[in-house]
Amino acid sequence: MLSKTLLRDTWLVFVRVMLPVLRNPVAIVFGLAQPLLYLGLFGPLLGDTGWQWFVPGLLVQMALFGTAYAGFSLLPEVRTGVMERLRVTPVSRIALLVGRVGKDVVLLVVQGLLIMLAAMLFGFRATPGEILLGLGLVALLGVAIGALSYAIALKVKLEYVFASVLSSTIVPVMLLSGVLLPMSNGPQWLYWLSRINPLAHVVDAERSIFNTGSILLGLTSASALVLVGVFYGVRTFHRESA
Repeated sequence: MLSKTLLRDTWLVFVRVMLPVLRNPVAIVFGLAQPLLYLGLFGPLLGDTGWQWFVPGLLVQMALFGTAYAGFSLLPEVRTGVMERLRVTPVSRIALLVGRVGKDVVLLVVQGLLIMLAAMLFGFRATPGEILLGLGLVALLGVAIGALSYAIALKVKLEYVFASVLSSTIVPVMLLSGVLLPMSNGPQWLYWLSRINPLAHVVDAERSIFNTGSILLGLTSASALVLVGVFYGVRTFHRESA
């Protein structure tokens, strides 16, 4: 009974936050603008064989930036008292988080699929199985980052504080993940520093899907990030709504 109620509440929250996007899909279009620019202006610098290396990293970058900024959509509801009113409803606190994250992951997967299809025009190659597996790993990362984003937004409650938190964390994490350039090309201390970054292992796994290599460490890292992100997110939603 509890699981049915949770699923129903999650679906209601998902529909509530998804409908505005479907009515005005500007966010989807603008979400594709930057990756398409990278495809057209940066990708060709890597040569014909570089697409198999570059596109998977671009997908991870989309997951990082696309879901990290998701928390901004929660702040107006906090400021106007919408979240306060939701406290007196029987809607599950878990559903309030999971429904929102679900919307962001669906958009991420759609955008990721469109980027891969566009990349094939430039020379990127992937089988249907590789595409599904690659999108699945990106979705896992999106769940983790999205849950953390909403939790942090609910904690800080102010746009300028949230923006400062993101700017001081997202860019260093991205640079140390090897999304744009291989960390092995840098000095040894920088390479070993990147090995501490779980996102770097996710990037390696995403590239291994479309090339040859193991995805076990990256999949483990992504799963661990999901556990941490969802746990912290659910805990924060419960505490802030208590």
